[in-house]
Amino acid sequence: MAASGKSFNRSAAWIALACLVVPMFASYFFDDMFSSISYLFENPALTQLGWDAAGYGLYTSGYSVLCVFGGLVVCGILLDKWGVRITGSIFVGMMAAGAGLVLWALLSGSSASLTVAYVGCMLFGLGSEIAGTAVTRSIAKWFKGGPMALAMGLQLAIARLGTAFALVLSPKLVSQQAGHVYSLAETARPAVVGMGLMALGLILWAVFVALDARADRLSGQGVFPSAKKKADATGNTPSPTEQTAEAEESAEPTADSKDEFRFKDVLGVLGNRNFWLLGLLCVLFYSSIIAFKKFAGAILIPRFDIPAEAAGWMVSMLPFSTVIFAPLFGMLVDKAGKGTRWMLLGAVLALIAHLLLAFAPAGVPFWGYLSMVFLGFGYSLVPAALWPSVPKIVPDKVLGTTFALIYWVQNLGLLSFKWLAGIILGKSAQNGPVSVELMFVGLCIAAVVVALLFRRTSARHPELQLDQPNR
Repeated sequence: MAASGKSFNRSAAWIALACLVVPMFASYFFDDMFSSISYLFENPALTQLGWDAAGYGLYTSGYSVLCVFGGLVVCGILLDKWGVRITGSIFVGMMAAGAGLVLWALLSGSSASLTVAYVGCMLFGLGSEIAGTAVTRSIAKWFKGGPMALAMGLQLAIARLGTAFALVLSPKLVSQQAGHVYSLAETARPAVVGMGLMALGLILWAVFVALDARADRLSGQGVFPSAKKKADATGNTPSPTEQTAEAEESAEPTADSKDEFRFKDVLGVLGNRNFWLLGLLCVLFYSSIIAFKKFAGAILIPRFDIPAEAAGWMVSMLPFSTVIFAPLFGMLVDKAGKGTRWMLLGAVLALIAHLLLAFAPAGVPFWGYLSMVFLGFGYSLVPAALWPSVPKIVPDKVLGTTFALIYWVQNLGLLSFKWLAGIILGKSAQNGPVSVELMFVGLCIAAVVVALLFRRTSARHPELQLDQPNR
């Protein structure tokens, strides 16, 4: 039961959000720091590091390994059991430690550099995903009864600005030079910047933890004052409807509830058909974009005959578009509802984009830019409607577990499709870009089907209010 709009502490919530977005900005930057310069790994002789395309694909797939093999599920349970402050702090720290290990591997250049970086990427991946889950869970807590979709859209937009920063900055840090062998220090420049951002993220996460703890001390229900407290302060007695809502809200465990976690709650989530529909839509849609970004340079440069810096600007249209449109679409979902329609439209736009990337005339950059426009709109629409739908399908007490399970399904797909994309590109240098795009087209077709099924669920179960405004 959402708190009423009057009980939403607007100023405190926006301050909390400002602290939460920086660690995610750093995470997205570090994750995508090689996306626009992935051509470095087409030939092991291009760098002193000596990685090839398959090795780079293996490294990027490391992000999802611990997430897939139980890490996300267990940590999602810990998130509901221990709360966002303890669990989030552990995994924000793990994210930074994993990034540090990757940086060390890049600078060392040892024969085991790929193995060390792979382990670092595994730690970074699990830390990032649980940190992201903690951030999303925190936003759901702080913006309950307020513009939740807008807040989630803003968080997503600023996080993806980290991706855009990486896509544009990396080609400048490691400039393309024909016949040049890139030193270890040159190759590691993006990671050095990423670690600086991680340090800032750690500081602001600590500020958020202090703010969240203070809010919980001031009110037993966090930032949402109870109806009883409002009545005491104003002298007005709440209406029967408000009293009923307050009683129901008080009965629900909060994000930092100390109630003992029950395993049957996890089984309840796994038995929820709507969870699986959202999870499948998430894995199919995000795999078609995130796996694409990892190899954007290797796809766009040969398809449209452009230099690496132009490819970086081209693919940076994706995160830059979300900076503008994700908050706007979040406001649209908050005010107008119709979330399942926006999910469907976003999946269709992503399908159109990958069809253009696969079949548009080669050597014409216009088609690449047009594809990024469609993909950027889809990349804004689907998340703006998908993530605020999660609190509508499960009780608050298992919200952290549910987010973690969805991320687990997502990472299972990302692990598979990033690895597969690297193999496809490595085996066929001439037709690889088109072949890997056909894989993304298939993912988008499946995403459209799942979005249609979820829209039908909304029509059959209006009590879930999936297409209703959030306030």
